[in-house]
Amino acid sequence: MLHNLKIAIVGLGYVGLPVAVAFNQKYPVTGYDISKARIQALLLGVDKTNEISREELANSSINFTMDPLDLKRAGFIIIAVPSAIDENQIPDISALKEASKFVGNHMKKGAVVVYETIVAPGMTEEVCIPLLEKYSGYENGKEFFVGYSPPRTLAGDKKNNFYTVKKVIASQSSEVTEFLSHVYGSVVNGGIYKAPSIRVAETAKLIENIQRDVNIALMNELALICERLKIDTQEVLATAGSKRDFVKVAPSLVGGKEIELASFYLTDQVKALGHQSEVILQGRKLNDRMGQFVAKVLIKKMMQKNIDLAKGLVTILGISFKEDVPDLRNSKVVDIVKELRLHGIKVQIADPYASTEDVYSYYSTELSSHQELQPAHAVVLAVPHKPYKDTSWKLFEGLLIEQQGIVIDIKGVLEVTTKPEKIQLWRL
Repeated sequence: MLHNLKIAIVGLGYVGLPVAVAFNQKYPVTGYDISKARIQALLLGVDKTNEISREELANSSINFTMDPLDLKRAGFIIIAVPSAIDENQIPDISALKEASKFVGNHMKKGAVVVYETIVAPGMTEEVCIPLLEKYSGYENGKEFFVGYSPPRTLAGDKKNNFYTVKKVIASQSSEVTEFLSHVYGSVVNGGIYKAPSIRVAETAKLIENIQRDVNIALMNELALICERLKIDTQEVLATAGSKRDFVKVAPSLVGGKEIELASFYLTDQVKALGHQSEVILQGRKLNDRMGQFVAKVLIKKMMQKNIDLAKGLVTILGISFKEDVPDLRNSKVVDIVKELRLHGIKVQIADPYASTEDVYSYYSTELSSHQELQPAHAVVLAVPHKPYKDTSWKLFEGLLIEQQGIVIDIKGVLEVTTKPEKIQLWRL
């Protein structure tokens, strides 16, 4: 049934490219992206996201293309374009609409189209399918078929990847769901979960992300409380963690696009149905202000040490949204930088993974190499990339003026017992 299957992936970002590489181990795959620079880089064996290695790209036979006619050969098309929100935190589905129009214009009769992106409940069936019908001239359920399979991998996570996670699939009929099970099951080792409907699968993806957002919000509120109580949050959590069924979640800056998108996509949708979120949005708002909170704690500590803020210098280590990835989307580290600079403090930033060009493009700020960093009054270990964690306290040799000052360890990765005597440590 699958031996003649040809697959096309539309959108070759953090989700689409790993999917394309995985399927290409068994099937002919066409990889389409609207970005000429992205296609050219992939043809040269370079994945800017660091999700796929040069070796993996060299060993693949993916047809990377910008030619829409190449989609005509595919009987199975996966749309993996990014979701977005606008400046007012309203879902922006323009990319999803354009991709649906594009696929509708170029897919062949009998094709199966699967959406592998974050959407609001009902969006696949109420927005995407009508566009596919309009631009293809085919009838859904008879002349083409649609499925939904939410992305579950995280940027930089090499262990829990496309092959190993359990894949959720859904469609509008048991026959199509079974077909999806065979296709995905032929490359996924983590198992297949057949959701009862597309809307269930869409909502399940959102709540997966929202649960993490709300759990971290609770811990972030604990961090706010502990600061007022003048006790260490990490010590509180270590003590509470001695209870067998205590759920271990740590406070942190919650960046990246997926978690934020999930909260706003679900709450915006249900607001139209007459429900106002009482928990989800409150947690999101709290998480959104944690960067500012960290900066204010640091400013207070600098003032306690009689450091002239106008002459103060702070080093930020890490600006990507999480460790060991170059992804800068919705980084909350930037909120720390903005707040410090608002108070006249000079800030220098280093990150071993981030691109200088991307940092300036996203946030209009300069990125320094580690060698260019000047000794500072304080260092914020914002993103504990592996090179930073491996170096531990030796990392700060030469980064602080006269080997003393303030270190802010946001994720609590530094060992307290080996802290140099002249360093003042604070953990979120």
